[in-house]
Amino acid sequence: MKISATALRRYVPILDWGRRYDGQAASADLMAAVIVTIMLIPQSLAYALLAGLPPQMGLYASILPLVAYALFGTSRALAVGPVAVVSLMTAAAVGGLGLDSPADYALAAITLAFLSGMILLVMGLFRLGFLANFLSHPVIAGFITASGLLIAASQLKHILGVEANGHSLLAMLGGLIGDLGQTNLITLAIGTGSAAFLFWVRKGLKPLLTSAGLPPRLAGNLAKAGPVGAVAVTTLLSWGFDLAGKGVAIVGEVPKGLPPLTLPSFDMALWGQLFASALLISIIGFVESVSVAQTLAAKKRQRIVPDQELVGLGASNVAAAISGGYPVTGGFARSVVNFDAGAETPAAGAFTAIGIALAALFLTPLLYFLPKATLAATIIVAVLSLVDLGILKRTWDYHRADFIAVAATIALTLGFGVEIGVSAGVILSIALFLYKTSRPHIAEVGVVPGTQHFRNINRHEVWTHPELVTLRLDENLYFANSRFIEDYLLERVAKGGVRHVVLMCSAVNEIDLSALEALEEINRQLADEGVTLHLSEVKGPVMDRLSRTHFLAELTGEVFLTQYMAQAALGPVDGCPETRENVA
Repeated sequence: MKISATALRRYVPILDWGRRYDGQAASADLMAAVIVTIMLIPQSLAYALLAGLPPQMGLYASILPLVAYALFGTSRALAVGPVAVVSLMTAAAVGGLGLDSPADYALAAITLAFLSGMILLVMGLFRLGFLANFLSHPVIAGFITASGLLIAASQLKHILGVEANGHSLLAMLGGLIGDLGQTNLITLAIGTGSAAFLFWVRKGLKPLLTSAGLPPRLAGNLAKAGPVGAVAVTTLLSWGFDLAGKGVAIVGEVPKGLPPLTLPSFDMALWGQLFASALLISIIGFVESVSVAQTLAAKKRQRIVPDQELVGLGASNVAAAISGGYPVTGGFARSVVNFDAGAETPAAGAFTAIGIALAALFLTPLLYFLPKATLAATIIVAVLSLVDLGILKRTWDYHRADFIAVAATIALTLGFGVEIGVSAGVILSIALFLYKTSRPHIAEVGVVPGTQHFRNINRHEVWTHPELVTLRLDENLYFANSRFIEDYLLERVAKGGVRHVVLMCSAVNEIDLSALEALEEINRQLADEGVTLHLSEVKGPVMDRLSRTHFLAELTGEVFLTQYMAQAALGPVDGCPETRENVA
């Protein structure tokens, strides 16, 4: 089977942008790669620690996956690699297996990356990106906020130098309080000092550098390298004062060299245990990546292809699985840095991979004395920027159903862990959607005097006819709301004096079989009471479907092109004595 060049470029985007790649783009990509590499080295180590994995696996997950995304991704600025939320989800998924051997734990994480990659690839090849829409923005916001709090709480044990554990916020805090008496004061000083420095770097270093005469862009890039400064200084202190001998936990030996060739486990029992987690990681990672990629692409009037992003992220995770890594996705902070540093193409990610590979080859011996408290501080400072408790007030003010979804997602994630939290959030979002659409807004409308516009009789001063009732249905008609609509309409007609009912369908895009049967029943019951049923403003696709049934032939009234035509034919407003005052 011959594959066209267009189809090939659709699945391998580098064949498209690579043809136009030049020296100017390469220079911009190299500069961005240098800055992101400096930022990514401490983050990779820290996020591996968060996932409960050896630190080198964070570096491994930042090499080949970046190359894979450069080949198959469509975003010019998305920086792929280990991220906080996915690292936490990895820890929850693999930690729940009860594995004692570090080698088995690492193999399970590699297998999780492989499963996630395969799920994303299948979704991309079958263009199933729309499935991510089942995660509403309030659920995502609530989940990320709760995850940020969980991640920060999980790192406090490294700041204090104690052994507290737990997968929920209460369990973590309980463990910390119980072990508070065992706090290592030197570790506490390193952790709090590093965190204070990193918080200051975020806000204060750039103004300081610009006041010293540095260009704003260079000052901003140097400020983003703050974590490297914290790593360097605390590592020197640890080495110079033998802090490991004083009870300070250090990273220890990090294997030197390029990522090994690895294979996932093909134990079907393990696959079954990890599949649900892999699916959640895939969808959460995809939503986070696409959100960041679309935001950055819009700033340069570029576009991404969400279904191809599934392929790019899937290839990245498979690449992580065969090179000793764990699940990866696009990171918000790194992508923004990559964008601000001037990245022009996905090649910036490939150059970053080269930088991380060089670090794995030559710099890992220097990490031996790195205090874990420094990495914990790096994680805490990074994830607290994700926490947005203001979402609770905004959703409460705007939409109470969204508030319920956010609050429940946050509470369940904090109380029972990430998987239960996000799963419950998805289920709750769907349940709230079904509830809202099962009780759709139905407005009785009349014509605005002197116009052909129809508005709600309870909100505007309009003309109506006493024998004509027009109901505007502001929702698709389907199985969940068909009974509600039927009851509402028959109750309205039961008030008496009505000869014609018009269903204004301008907002109806779909009528399923259950709703069709409800319309047929409404038509029969109204006919028995001497009332004629009409439709108006029915959309073409809906009309096409109705035309394939007996409903239109059995309809006692007519189908009008516009509501004004229905009003003119059934209840002319000229001289009509009845008006409705504005009561809203």
